[in-house]
Amino acid sequence: MELKKHQDQRVPERKGQKRKLEEEIEEGKREISAAEAAAAAPYGEARRVILNEVYTQVNILNSTFSWHETHRGAAKRATHILAELAKNEEVVNVIVEGGAVPALVKHLEAPPSSEIDHNNSKPFEHEVEKESAFALGLLAVKPEHQQIIVDAGALSHLVSLLKRQRDVHRDGSNSRAVNSVIRRAADAITNLAHENSSIKTRVRMEGGIPPLVELLEFTDTKVQRAAAGALRTLAFKNDENKNQIVECYALPTLILMLRSDDAAIHYEAVGVIGNLVHSSPNIKREVLAAGALQPVIGLLSSCCSESQREAALLLGQFAATDSDCKVHIVQRGAVRPLIEMLQSPDVQLREMSAFALGRLAQDTHNQAGIAHNGGLVPLLKLLDSKNGSLQHNAAFALYGLADNEDNVSDFISVGGVQKLQDGEFIVQATKDCVAKTLKRLEEKIHGRVLNHLLYLMRVAEKAVQRRVALALAHLCSPDDQRAIFIDNCGLDLLLGLLGSSSLKQQLDGAIALYRLANKATTLSPVDAAPPSPTPQVYLGEQYVNNPTLSDVTFLVEGRRFYAHRICLLASSDAFRAMFDGGYREKDARDIEIPNIRWEVFELMMRFIYTGSVDVTLIIAQDLLRAADQYLLEGLKRLCEYTIAQDITLENIGSMYELSEAFHAISLRHRCILFILEQFDKLSDKPRHSQLIQRIIPEIRNYFEKALTNPHQHNSRL
Repeated sequence: MELKKHQDQRVPERKGQKRKLEEEIEEGKREISAAEAAAAAPYGEARRVILNEVYTQVNILNSTFSWHETHRGAAKRATHILAELAKNEEVVNVIVEGGAVPALVKHLEAPPSSEIDHNNSKPFEHEVEKESAFALGLLAVKPEHQQIIVDAGALSHLVSLLKRQRDVHRDGSNSRAVNSVIRRAADAITNLAHENSSIKTRVRMEGGIPPLVELLEFTDTKVQRAAAGALRTLAFKNDENKNQIVECYALPTLILMLRSDDAAIHYEAVGVIGNLVHSSPNIKREVLAAGALQPVIGLLSSCCSESQREAALLLGQFAATDSDCKVHIVQRGAVRPLIEMLQSPDVQLREMSAFALGRLAQDTHNQAGIAHNGGLVPLLKLLDSKNGSLQHNAAFALYGLADNEDNVSDFISVGGVQKLQDGEFIVQATKDCVAKTLKRLEEKIHGRVLNHLLYLMRVAEKAVQRRVALALAHLCSPDDQRAIFIDNCGLDLLLGLLGSSSLKQQLDGAIALYRLANKATTLSPVDAAPPSPTPQVYLGEQYVNNPTLSDVTFLVEGRRFYAHRICLLASSDAFRAMFDGGYREKDARDIEIPNIRWEVFELMMRFIYTGSVDVTLIIAQDLLRAADQYLLEGLKRLCEYTIAQDITLENIGSMYELSEAFHAISLRHRCILFILEQFDKLSDKPRHSQLIQRIIPEIRNYFEKALTNPHQHNSRL
């Protein structure tokens, strides 16, 4: 992990320093101010000024590698100026171009001891190395400079600094300068190795890991933090580094650091442990055996959101494959703080807590515990997130919770099914997860779960009753539809939504009813025709309008149509009444047929003689009128079927009126299904509300028939 930009920390002057050195320091400050002013100049000019400044400081560094007081003061100023310039990422490339890297790397070492002056003093001891390490760390923030710095020999010097200053500290020295140089060296290693696998390996080969592990026990907390930050970076996706960190006995100290009151300490420690266990089952077991679980759970309640986030991520890693660990995490109190984190304003906290809960929710007992502790509603709310990872983690957790029968009623009563159905999911994996969750819920709608839901439909508050009815319309088995929607009044709840003043509730009700209709085994228009009271007699195509054996003639538009009474008597109650009743047509040889066109009458008669006919859309409505007049139910169904193919958003109102005018039950049912299916599009049409209110009684009749018919089968209109 890349360190944040370092804050400018002024180096305190030594007490008793000679006036000449004080003057040189003041001069260095003026030089820094001049460099800062140059950075504010126009780009071309500023670049030239800064490059000249870099050349100047590099020349100073190349000519001042000794313990002489003047040299040490000049080197300190030069490294400090370069570090100040490097804080501005826009000029980092210029600093590297000016040759600063080799000069800074050289000053990571102390000058040869043989050149100590006659007073045996070491002016600015550790401070030049510190500023050099600081400047190189800032240059290493840009990935393209990392290898340049390493190739210049920086790594071996930085590791030597860690070892040398560690030894000084062992001797009892705890000066600010010692602490600072260690910290800057560790920070530089962190930035050099950031997302650079080869440099991570080089650090290990240079022997950098053991001193970093030892520095975790350093008394200065900033040094501890810097060492942990370096180890965190080195452990990320590098198995050899992970193993060496563990072999150096870092785990006991890291676990102690988890309990630190210093947020910066436990944040880095939990980050190191997280990187160690990632994709490393053996190290995960060692971490758990070393006692990390409880302090990590404790960090869920930390005031540091970064530590909370890392702790949640780590718990998710602990729980990913180990079922026993899932249970232990819950038993030790992780669920409540994780659920509280789901409601944090910090999107990363929400994401990591959902991640952890998702892994915990793959255990049956945990599933019930998470839901019982209030995890359902905040997880459902996260489905509205525009963050794909957060949304997916929440969906995965909900998938786990849906596996427990004890959660199904709660899932449905809080509106979870509608949330899953209405959600706008960003990635396909989330869509697949949601579909599996709905399928999982559907599989559990039986037995005691169904009984509980039916109980809620009777006694719960109205909003819950409606949610249950909506969910059951989508999820229940066809075998249970009558019990739910007829016997327990679920149909009334759905129809009540259609009559709501809320368009959203109307739409929910329409979608649910359409889904219910699709799941119900409804009848097709042809099969729905009632059976004839007498067996049908079809004389065949050859007798249509054939005078052979004809015993009755119809006059249609002035033209004769030859027919046979026996066929007509068997076809419909209308013809039986005409020929067997007291009508004048009973004994007439020629019967006039008014108000029917020839082609319509001919098609009607063809159906009577053959039992089938091709009905085109052009003639379908006229033929329907004739079939209704002569009570030819089979022909009516054929006409209704053809007319139904022409239903549109624009003509649905007139089509429904047509179905009413001729008692066309199948056409009316098809209009109802079309209205339910296209409800959202129809809602913008004029007089939509009036149409809905008008047809609600017919919708009720349709479903009561469809859900109670004992001879249901699967063919549909």
